[in-house]
Amino acid sequence: MNPNLIFSPEVADALNENRPVVALESTLITHGLPYPDNVNTALAMEAAVRESGAVPATIAILKGQITVGLSVDDIERLGSLPTGTVRKCSRRDLPVAVGLHEDAATTVAGTMIVAHMAGIHVFATGGIGGVHRGHPFDVSADLIELGRTPVAVVCSGAKSILDLPLTLEVLETQGVPIIGLGTDTLPAFYTRSSGLPIDARVETPSQVAQIIAAAHQLETRHGILIAVPVPAADELPAEQAESAIQQATDEAEAQGVHGKAVTPFILKRVSELTEGESRRANTTLLVNNARTGGQIAVALHQYHAQPA
Repeated sequence: MNPNLIFSPEVADALNENRPVVALESTLITHGLPYPDNVNTALAMEAAVRESGAVPATIAILKGQITVGLSVDDIERLGSLPTGTVRKCSRRDLPVAVGLHEDAATTVAGTMIVAHMAGIHVFATGGIGGVHRGHPFDVSADLIELGRTPVAVVCSGAKSILDLPLTLEVLETQGVPIIGLGTDTLPAFYTRSSGLPIDARVETPSQVAQIIAAAHQLETRHGILIAVPVPAADELPAEQAESAIQQATDEAEAQGVHGKAVTPFILKRVSELTEGESRRANTTLLVNNARTGGQIAVALHQYHAQPA
């Protein structure tokens, strides 16, 4: 076990016994959804991972300790803290949060780093960061992390509030393969398709596991993006989503919202403009991706267990 990490007994046992584990991020608890939806969704994601036959490992920093596997009490405490009191923790923030003994919630990049340190190969989230609309030099650290940290990230594409074509260009530059599970195009978070092409389509978690295993064997040292569309029943129509996103983006510009505050502001405003429909799509895809991540982790474990 990595001495810089604190493991829950459940996660420690699973890793020691070489059982499938799925990493889950914690910014959805502190920055993505309001209380109590944040806590309920985080627990639903953990339950979905368990239903698939894997062990969930929600990751956060608690009073300076990098923790792999939060308790229900930990999730409840983080979820009920006042807005703005928990650091949003990417690569650059990890030493600050640890050194100052802070509470911090890990982003996609932050979670990937810790998952890799812990020996966890599969991570499930909602949507990754990307290139911000109208700001081509504002590139999320998530994209850079995918280019240098060998963790498979199960998601519904990049958040559709971003510039998706430019986001794909950066991922290509970083050498990150995008694998569609049951789709030929990049999902657009709230909607099932952006119309943008991806690198390969597969139909089963077992095929995804084969690609992850091949990357390990080749020591490619980059992440793999596994794209899973939001379930059709909760998809937000593309025109409705785009109209709300454009209005929210314009309002963020007008109000001078910038940096880490942009994505939470826009997501919250889009939820208001769609009367909660975007939030329903968001929570549905989060749980669905957690379940899919569990299935992939189980398939990867079975693949490695096969005799050579």
